[in-house]
Amino acid sequence: MTEEIKAAVLIEALPYIQRFAGKIFVIKYGGSAMGERLTDVILDVIWLKQVGIRPVVVHGGGKEITAMLERLGHRARFVEGLRVTDETVMDVVEMVLSGRVNPRLVAAFNRRDGGAVGLSGVDGCLLEVVKKHHPAGDIGYVGEVVRVNTALIEGLLDRHMIPVIAPVGVDREGRRYNVNADEAAGALAGALQAEKLFLITDVPGILRQGPEGPEVVSRITADEIRRLVEAGEIYGGMIPKVQACLTALQAGAKHVHIINGEDPHSLLLEVFTDRGIGTMVLPAGEESR
Repeated sequence: MTEEIKAAVLIEALPYIQRFAGKIFVIKYGGSAMGERLTDVILDVIWLKQVGIRPVVVHGGGKEITAMLERLGHRARFVEGLRVTDETVMDVVEMVLSGRVNPRLVAAFNRRDGGAVGLSGVDGCLLEVVKKHHPAGDIGYVGEVVRVNTALIEGLLDRHMIPVIAPVGVDREGRRYNVNADEAAGALAGALQAEKLFLITDVPGILRQGPEGPEVVSRITADEIRRLVEAGEIYGGMIPKVQACLTALQAGAKHVHIINGEDPHSLLLEVFTDRGIGTMVLPAGEESR
């Protein structure tokens, strides 16, 4: 890359830096995407912080939870992307997310002077939940977020820290619940009135069948997503992701992006380039074209 190209890249990023300085970005980093590009994602988030954006990270850890359950002889079961969670599974979920994935991720940020602080949704009743009732039947200790302790997060952001949150919630009786990480991120983004929510996963975005096969939809509205779900074109593990998009937008987040964490520096490319790299979900009423 020539010096002129490097300068052009920085100039292209300038209006976005000016627009988003001081804004909150919620970034959900999925367990399925937490692989070779971990360092890229961490550096991208720290870069956001250094240019004045206020990042909040929510992480998954599904693959590690499933692996631990298999070691214990416990078969993992899912309903539309949600893990069926009995008491044994709940103990493993909390052990893996809060005891292994979260401190490891926080340490990785802080090795690069990221100023990260690890939290569980149980801490300070950060994520207050009620039991989720699913049409398919009882799925156990799976929670639906009904309240977010935004003061706790905002206090950390005001101290220039990066909150890194494990998606475990608690109800008013102190019972712990497994919370889908996409849904937790959506609830946080809405409660914090975030400028953007990013779902970093292992797919390039929302796909739609084109003349030459599946194509990434670069921009789509909340209403269009609802139609695709009703038509069965969005299904399985993508349902919690698009539901998180809708929840965040309905609660006040401005835009949601679904991007592929396996692409180098996909977060920076989506935020600071004119073209972007994934799918941007717009609130109802905004034009997708």
